[in-house]
Amino acid sequence: MAGKNGASAEAAKRAGGMSLAQNATAFVVATVIAAGIGGFQGYQGPRPEASAGLAQSGAKVPEGSANAPMADLGAIDLAPVVTNLAAPSDVWIRLEATLLFVGKAPPHGEALAGEISGDILAYMRTMTLQQIQGVAGLQHLRQDLSERAAIRSDGRVKELIIKSLVVQ
Repeated sequence: MAGKNGASAEAAKRAGGMSLAQNATAFVVATVIAAGIGGFQGYQGPRPEASAGLAQSGAKVPEGSANAPMADLGAIDLAPVVTNLAAPSDVWIRLEATLLFVGKAPPHGEALAGEISGDILAYMRTMTLQQIQGVAGLQHLRQDLSERAAIRSDGRVKELIIKSLVVQ
């Protein structure tokens, strides 16, 4: 019987998995691989010094450039938009946003902001709660509102930033 127990203990040891040293070695190898991949990916992206150097060198950024420095952007805060959604109709939404312009704000910026607020109000009345739920819904809403603002302003608005969005 002693031979039987010794054989089953050896079989259990083989089926039990890796030893502590093997686990530690596997962990170190996985860590080195992950660090290597992360370092490689870090060197592949654009360097922030390139755009900062352009701004400090005094080089003029083209007027409609998407890479305009933040100092060259003008902003107008929109009045809060409060309305109910299309479905369910008893759900209300309040949206606060800011318009970003390249250069200073246009001469009739407040009138333009009022027109864009009206567009946002009309657009939000067509939305359903399911369309704005989650991260993807919020991203689509922001893109749609930015596109509408750019069209209404003939391309002068470069971005619409949603400051707050409350649904109740």
